[in-house]
Amino acid sequence: MTITGATRLLAIIGDPVAPLRSPAFFNAAFARMGRDTAFVAFQIPAGALERSWPAFEAMRNLDGIVITMPHKEAVMPLLADLGPTARLTHSVNTIRRRPDGAFEGDMFDGEGFRDGLERAGHPVRGKRILQVGCGAAGTAIACALARAGAAELTIHDSAAARQEALAGLLRTHLPQTRVVMGPPDPRGFDIVVNATPLGLRPGDPTSIDPALLASSQVVADVIPNPEVTPLIAAARAIGCATTTGRDMHEGQARLAAAYLDIEGWNG
Repeated sequence: MTITGATRLLAIIGDPVAPLRSPAFFNAAFARMGRDTAFVAFQIPAGALERSWPAFEAMRNLDGIVITMPHKEAVMPLLADLGPTARLTHSVNTIRRRPDGAFEGDMFDGEGFRDGLERAGHPVRGKRILQVGCGAAGTAIACALARAGAAELTIHDSAAARQEALAGLLRTHLPQTRVVMGPPDPRGFDIVVNATPLGLRPGDPTSIDPALLASSQVVADVIPNPEVTPLIAAARAIGCATTTGRDMHEGQARLAAAYLDIEGWNG
C-alpha cells in the first residue's frame, strides 16, 4: 500500500490505542479492495479531546473517525448532529464528514455486538441475559439486546449510578424487555455478557465467576485483544459456546463501513 497526497484518511482515536485491531483490519480490507484509503490511530488521553478537535475538523482529507475509550461520551458536544442510537445511548463510536464539512456521529457498539452474537448462531429473542458492565459500550449493547427481543436483561455494574441510569433508560425507551438490577451471578441465564474492560490487561480478575457457569450457556466478551480472555478460556473449558471481542469488532466494522459509505466493503 502506497500513501500519496491523494490518499483519503480514516482514523481511530482513543487511549490506549496499541491493543486496537481496527487499523490492521481496515487497512487489510482497503488493500484487498484496491482502495486508496489509509486507517490510522491517534492516541489522545482523556481530557484532551476538545483541544484536539479543531485539528481533525481542519483535515479535509479525513473522511471519518472511529471513537473508542475514553471519548465516546466526550465527543458528543463537538458534533454537528447525532444519529438515533447515539441520542438514545448518549455515546458515539463512529463519525463521518458531511458534505458541508461538519462531522456527525452515531453508535454501533451495541448492534455490532448483537450482529456478532447472532451470526455465531445465538439469537437474542426470548432469552434471559446477564450483562456485567454499564458504561458507554455496555449501554449500547443493552439497548441492542432489548431491541432484538431479549425477554429479560439483568444488569450489573460496580458503579451503582451507571447501573441505575441504564435501567432507567431501558425501562423508559425499551419497556418490552424486563430489566432487573442484580449481582453478577450467571446461574440460570441463557447468555452471559462481559461488557467491562476486565480482561484487557494481564492479571485482571474476571467480572463473572467462571465456576458458576454451566456448559449450556453462551458466554460473550467485548474485549478485542486478547481475543481469548480468561473468561472466554474458562467458559470454553467447561463446554460453553462463546463469542469474543473479535466477533463484536467485525460486526461493528460492517455497520461502520455502511455508515461511512465505503463502497465494495467485504471486511
